[in-house]
Amino acid sequence: MPVSQQERERRQDRPQAGPERLGPRRSLVGRETETVVLAGRLRDPSVRLLTLTGPAGVGKSRLAAEAAAGAADFFDEVRYVDLAREALPDRVPEGHVLLVLDGCDQPDVPPVAGIGELIASNDHLVVLATGQEPLRVYGERLLPVAPLPVPETAAAVEPDVQEVQDVPSVALFIRRARDADPGFALTAENVAAVAEICALLEGLPLAVELAAGRLRLFPPHVLLTRLRHRTTVLAGGPVDAPERHRSLTALARWSCRQLDEEQRGHLEQLAVFERGFGLAMLVRVGAEDVLETLIDKNLLTVVDQELGEPRFAVPEPVRSFLLTELEQAGRTDAALDRHASEYQRLVTATEPRLAGTEQEKWLGVLAAESGNISAALRRLRARGEREAVAALVTACRQPWLVQGRLREGLDWCDGLAEDGPGDGGGTLPEPVRARLVDLSGTFTAALGDPDLAVRRHRRALALCKRLGDRRQGALVTARMGMALLLLGDPSGAQAALGPALATLESLGAAGPAAEAGTALAGALRVQGETRKGKELLDRALDAYRRIRDPRGLATALRESAAFAEDAEDLDAAGRALRESLRLYDSIGERTELPATLESFALLLLRASPGQQPRAVRLIAAADALRHSFGGKVPDERWGVLEEALVGLRERLHWTGFATAWAEGLRLAPGAAVAEALAAAVPAPHAEQESPAAQPLTPRQVQVAMLVSEGLTNRQIAGQLGISEWTVVNHVRQVMRRLNCTSRVQVAWSVGRWP
Repeated sequence: MPVSQQERERRQDRPQAGPERLGPRRSLVGRETETVVLAGRLRDPSVRLLTLTGPAGVGKSRLAAEAAAGAADFFDEVRYVDLAREALPDRVPEGHVLLVLDGCDQPDVPPVAGIGELIASNDHLVVLATGQEPLRVYGERLLPVAPLPVPETAAAVEPDVQEVQDVPSVALFIRRARDADPGFALTAENVAAVAEICALLEGLPLAVELAAGRLRLFPPHVLLTRLRHRTTVLAGGPVDAPERHRSLTALARWSCRQLDEEQRGHLEQLAVFERGFGLAMLVRVGAEDVLETLIDKNLLTVVDQELGEPRFAVPEPVRSFLLTELEQAGRTDAALDRHASEYQRLVTATEPRLAGTEQEKWLGVLAAESGNISAALRRLRARGEREAVAALVTACRQPWLVQGRLREGLDWCDGLAEDGPGDGGGTLPEPVRARLVDLSGTFTAALGDPDLAVRRHRRALALCKRLGDRRQGALVTARMGMALLLLGDPSGAQAALGPALATLESLGAAGPAAEAGTALAGALRVQGETRKGKELLDRALDAYRRIRDPRGLATALRESAAFAEDAEDLDAAGRALRESLRLYDSIGERTELPATLESFALLLLRASPGQQPRAVRLIAAADALRHSFGGKVPDERWGVLEEALVGLRERLHWTGFATAWAEGLRLAPGAAVAEALAAAVPAPHAEQESPAAQPLTPRQVQVAMLVSEGLTNRQIAGQLGISEWTVVNHVRQVMRRLNCTSRVQVAWSVGRWP
C-alpha cells in the first residue's frame, strides 16, 4: 500500500511503540541477510503472519525490533507487544498495521486462536511474531533465525586475523569485547582462542556476548579453558535483561521448560552424544518419536548432511546444562554406557561392509560418527573393558587410515598392546595383541617412519607364528613388505610380498591379495622387472574393480601411473592419477591423498611446464594435509620433491612462489583435488598452449595492466567507463588466458611482458 510523502512526514513525528525492554538499540552484527529477507517478507501482500523461530538467545527479539523500526514508513502504525509483560490485545486499529508480538513462547500466552481472530478482524493487519517454535496458526509463514556463522577451527594453517575477524560471530565478539575492554584487539596471539570460543559456543549471539564480557576477568586463552568443560559457566548478563538472558544456565533451563518427562529423558540421552550423530542413532536409542518435537523447539538441530541423511546435535548451552543435570542426578554413567554400547554395535556391524560395494557409504558414516566412536572408546577404557576396546580399535583400522587419524590410532594400539593388566582389564590374549602390534606398524608406516613400522610388523609376525595363524601371518608379512618398499629395500619387499601373496590367494582373500599384488608390482618396477610387475598390477586392478573397492583401486591406479610415467606415456599416467584422485575424494581419503597430489604435481612439471604455479599449490596442499595428521614424507621421496621445489623457486621468483604456496596451504582436501583435476596433462613434446596462442583483446590488455597496478574492479570500471560486472568478466578471461588463479599472479605475468 503506497504511502504519501505528507503521511510519511507525519509519521516521523508520531511516537512508535517499541521494545524498550531491550535497552539502547545496538546495531545488529551478521544479520544483514535476515534483515533484507525480513523487510521483503513484511512488504509482501500475501504475508499476514510471519514468525521468527530459533533457539533462545539467538536474537529474534532484536531482529524483530530492527524490522519494526525499518518498516515504520511502510505501515500506518507499528505496535510492539511484549507478551512477557502484557497480554495479547483484544483489537487493533483499522488500517495497515504491523503488530509485533515478541515472546510467543511464554508459558502463559493466550491461545494462539486469539492471533487468528486479530488477523481476521483487520484485512490489512500484518503480525510479526517471535518464538522458540512455530505458532501453527493457519497461514503462518516461518523465518528461522540461526546462530551466527563461526570460523573454521580445524585448518592446517594458523588462522588469519584478517579472515577471522570478518566471520559474523567473531565480529560480534570483538564489538562486545571492546565494550568491556576498549583496548581489546584481535591479534595473531589470541585469534586462535577467540575463533575456538565462538565455535564452541556455536555462534549463539547471547553466549558470544556473555563470553566477550568475561574478558574483564580472563584473557581469551584462559576463558577458552574454562568453557571447554561446560559453557554454562557463562553468566553476568545485564541486570535489566530478562532473567533467562543473564546466564547460559538460566537460558538452557528456560529452553527446556515445556518438555514432558519422556521428551526430557530422550534429550538427556542425546546430550551425551558428540555433535553430528545420525538418524540411525536416534532410532537405536528410541528417540525417533520425539524427533520432530525437539527440532520444532530448537532443542535438536540439523548440523549437516551425510549421504542425503541429516545429522543432529543438541545445541549449546542446552547440552552443557543437561550434562550437569545428569551428573547431579547420578544418571551420567547409565547414559554413557548406553552410548558406548550403541557405537560398539555400529562399528562391529559396519566392519564387514568396508571391503565391497558399500565401502563409500559406510566410510562416510563412520567418518561422520568419528567423535562419538572416540567417546565410546574412552568410556570402554574407563570401565576397564580392555578386550572390548581392542576389538573396537582393530575394527577402526580402515576408517582411521582413510580419515588420517593415525596418531590417535597409534596411541590406542600402543596403550593396549603393552604387557600387563594396564587399565585393570587383564592381559590381552596373544591373538589380540598380534593384531594390535600389526596395526601399530600400519599406522607408523602411514606416518612416514617405515623403519619403525618394519620392526613392529616383525614383532607381530613372531606372535602370529607362535599362534599358528596362517592368514594373519600372511597379512602381517604383506604389510611388512610394504613397509620395506617404503624404506627403500625393494628386494626385501619382494621376498616378503611374494609368499604372502601366494598364501592370501590360496585362502581366497581377494582384497588383501590385491593389496599385496599392488605392492609387489611396485617392488618389481623399482628393480626393473617391468613386464612381470605390470602383469601383477593388471591382476590387482581387475580384482579391485571386481570387488568394487574404491580405496584399493585408487592405490593401484597410482602405481599404474608410475609404470606409465617410466614408459614416458604421460597421457596414460595423467589419466590414472586423475581417476585415483576422484576415487580418493569420493571416500574422503586423507592418508594417501598427499602422495597422490605430489605425484600429479611432479607429472605436471614434466608434461606442462606452464602450470608451475598450480604444481606449487598442489605440493603445498599436500604438505598442509600431511601436517594436519602428523605425517612426514619418506626420505627418498622428499629428495625428489625438494629438487622440484628448488627449481620452482628459481623460475617463479620469490613473490610468485610464495603466493602460490600460500594459496595451496589454504586449499581444503576436496578443493586440492578439484585444483588437480582442473589441469590438463598433454602428451610429452606436444604443442603447449601459451598466451600467444590465445592473445588478449585490447580491452583485456588494459584491464590486466590496471590489475597489475593494484586497482580494484570498481576503480578499473570508473577509469575505463564500463560496468563493474564487465570488469569482473574481463578479469576472469585474463586469468584464464594467462593461466593465473589470482590477481597477484596476473600482476606477476604482466610484469614479465616485454
